[in-house]
Amino acid sequence: MKRRTTRPADEPLRLQEHRRPVTRRDFLAQGFLSGVGMVMAPTVLSLMRASTARAQTAGCVLRAGAGLIPFLCLDLAGGANIAGSNVLVGGPGGQLDLLTAEGYAKLGLPSDMTPGNANQVNTELGLAFHADSAFLRGILSKTSADTRSRVNGTIFCARSDNDTDNNPHNPMYGINKAGADGDLVTLIGSVSSDSGGNSEAPMSMIDPTKRPTKIDSGRDATGLIDTGNLVSLLNQTQAGQVARAAEEISAIKLAHESEDPALESQILCNYTQTTDLITRYGNPDVVDPAQDLDIALGANPIFSAGELNQGRFAKTAAVMKLVVEGYAGAGTIEQGGYDYHDSTRATGEVRDFMAGQMMGAALEFAARRAQPLMLYVLSDGSLNSDGVLDNSTDGRGKGIWKGDNSDVAATFVLVYSPTARPALSRAGANQIGYFRPSASVETASTAVANNVALLAEAVVLNYLALHNRVGEFGTVLPMNGLGSGAAFNNLIAFAPIV
Repeated sequence: MKRRTTRPADEPLRLQEHRRPVTRRDFLAQGFLSGVGMVMAPTVLSLMRASTARAQTAGCVLRAGAGLIPFLCLDLAGGANIAGSNVLVGGPGGQLDLLTAEGYAKLGLPSDMTPGNANQVNTELGLAFHADSAFLRGILSKTSADTRSRVNGTIFCARSDNDTDNNPHNPMYGINKAGADGDLVTLIGSVSSDSGGNSEAPMSMIDPTKRPTKIDSGRDATGLIDTGNLVSLLNQTQAGQVARAAEEISAIKLAHESEDPALESQILCNYTQTTDLITRYGNPDVVDPAQDLDIALGANPIFSAGELNQGRFAKTAAVMKLVVEGYAGAGTIEQGGYDYHDSTRATGEVRDFMAGQMMGAALEFAARRAQPLMLYVLSDGSLNSDGVLDNSTDGRGKGIWKGDNSDVAATFVLVYSPTARPALSRAGANQIGYFRPSASVETASTAVANNVALLAEAVVLNYLALHNRVGEFGTVLPMNGLGSGAAFNNLIAFAPIV
């Protein structure tokens, strides 16, 4: 067939079968918008952290990381391919319970590339990927063999609506309800939304007081602990002493004022929190990915200087550093441009490869920090092929992506443990639910197969399972729709790792 020209990696998608983009979601899915937004730099008062004694007196709560497994969510906006050409899916027998040839063609795989053929399956990550998966190739480019040997995963066979931010996919508030927290901030996301990403969070999980702080660059990360010029003018010890003196002076002044007690308490709390912030984090470089030897500066950095100048990798570096090192409890990285059914395969392959690099970077950074990590990858809906092949270099002889198709959607989890590959809760748990032979989600296979809000709950359930706390699920999410005990055992993929 005619050779196709690959689109530049971040070129917006002009899809003839779609109306002109008019909403933020339209622009994001087609790559016209990359998650930009204004962030107000935190004020001195909002950044303050208190000394223990004065914090207790003023009713403040000192922030401290909860010590739970770091959690990252990668939100591919627009309806990316996940099932089949990337992570393998099968029938009731699991990932390698083969579908029909027609089914694999719908998932973009020609007959000579189906998993029934030799050398078409890769299980280096525990979870079975197609051997030529663009996600996998991206992950391989950023991870060591040792890192990959300590990873396992599961794929959720579950429908979600196409091209919409109304899917309540994002489980971060539920992860926080399970106890995840950070030293500086509870939740972060790369866009200014209630979920921190494109897809929404389930209403039953949302806590407005924990709305994610927008982080999409190293500058945003260092802004979390911006103490102005005080530390640059003085050393960190002297700066802490100055802040403590200001705290004491404020306490004396407040003692002679007749203000509302709650207001006085808040003012005092803010001042005393500043002292703790300066004492512990006087140098913002501690959270700057560009100053990190493993991420950017060392002999074998995860990202090259050129990559860190790209928006997708800059926000990945910032969010993963804050989450893996415990400064934030959980984070979402949103990446637009995944509505890539432009009658080529090449565009999707290039973008999926870079998404894989984002995944691999997070896993590798966790490995270098000897920290566990739960990585959740989602997209709003999916897309299908009509069997016509793209034989261009980047098309790789696979089926072109022709149109949206929510019936072939899926999400997946990868878990890294520094000790050993995470064990599954049972044989075959690399796949939750299953696909029909024709390559559509069997919506009766699990409670989450046709309910995105319950799918988010199942992610929280698996997070608890990794901590050996499944029995607390009803307390963490008292309004959940999954039931208890035997009712949700088939949704748990992982044995505890901590």
